[in-house]
Amino acid sequence: MSEIVILGSGLGGTLMAYEMSDQLRPEDRITVIGKGPAYHFFPSNPWVAVGWREKKDIEVDLTKIMSKKKINFITEGAARVMPGQNQIALTSGETVSYDYLVIATGPELAFDEIPGLGPDANTQSICETSHAEQAFVAFEAFCKNPGPIVIGAVQGVSCFGPAYEFALILDTELRKRKIRNRVPMTFVTPEPYIGHLGLDGVGDTKSMLESELRNRHIKWVTNARVKEVTPGQMLVEELNEDASLKTTHTLDFSFSMMMPPFRGVPAVYGIEGLTNPRGFILADAYQRNTAFPNVFSIGVCVAIPPTGKTPVPVGVPKTGFMIESMVTATAHNIGGLLRGQQPDIKPSWNAICLADFGDGGVAFVAQPQIPPRNVNWSGSGKWVHLAKVGFEKYFLRKIKVGKSEPFYERYLLKQLKIPKLLDRVP
Repeated sequence: MSEIVILGSGLGGTLMAYEMSDQLRPEDRITVIGKGPAYHFFPSNPWVAVGWREKKDIEVDLTKIMSKKKINFITEGAARVMPGQNQIALTSGETVSYDYLVIATGPELAFDEIPGLGPDANTQSICETSHAEQAFVAFEAFCKNPGPIVIGAVQGVSCFGPAYEFALILDTELRKRKIRNRVPMTFVTPEPYIGHLGLDGVGDTKSMLESELRNRHIKWVTNARVKEVTPGQMLVEELNEDASLKTTHTLDFSFSMMMPPFRGVPAVYGIEGLTNPRGFILADAYQRNTAFPNVFSIGVCVAIPPTGKTPVPVGVPKTGFMIESMVTATAHNIGGLLRGQQPDIKPSWNAICLADFGDGGVAFVAQPQIPPRNVNWSGSGKWVHLAKVGFEKYFLRKIKVGKSEPFYERYLLKQLKIPKLLDRVP
């Protein structure tokens, strides 16, 4: 008998539990460790922050689903992973032993790395659904007395899509409320150019996103390094291509949402051989750690080097489609190990993304995610907004019934048939 433990119950961890259950022998067992019983569909957080969704609309209680699939579900956090002992210490002081561990924790949000950043200080966040709820309260108060808005991402971020989405969704909502003319907006990003996305662009994302910002009267600052945020004011350094200081911006705001830096969670941070200096999990081509071969990792917690050198540090995003491929590969590789075989499945690491702007959006396909690519495509239109609404409903419906299937591939490719690329997907 083997004990498979999945640390994390977000996107990667939940899908991992579902897929891994299909790979078990009769005598094997799965345990999922997650903070609380609920799953939240984080791609909908920008909608929560403007009141288009409520928490209950994007929340799924996993307790009954896990029980039905005969998965042991522990709803408390992990204090420390102890890979040398094949154990995890829980916050309660108890320990959980494993034969195989899949780390799917996501990141820790490093608000503390920039003075004044974060929902407990001077900016809002949409990285967690509770943060998005708090942002909506602040946004409602802002609309009673509008002023400047600053939206974007700080240095070290590896997820830029939500920042663009939220800026443009805010623009859409402000126009609906007929107060857009009273709100100067600035987009701040460490990217070397608009539409870089941590991927050195995909298709024509540079011109598409520049055009969206320009048409909506949103100014921008690229190669930006946020130094400090005080109440109503943000100090931003803009760098040259050689990383020398170009100019300093003092941006006033009445409302601001900035994506924070990511780092590894405390439960794994600083474990030699397991993580890189930022606390992200080191993995080989099969999602397996070389220092601890019975430890795998999936999702945002995985260490991936940047696509190239940039004046300001820019991380690589892990999109849902990419995470899904990590899940499938890891489930099959552990299933093989249970039967005396060696890992032989590599994730595709392709990226397919729908970025909603409230009344339109941009979609892109990068295969593989890291250039050079076999497919490098982007498109835009109102269909993107409708497609994302449809995917939210599709995904949550499948999560609620415990389906283990390639959600992103089936919906984005087979149902939407993003322009005739299905036959080019490996």
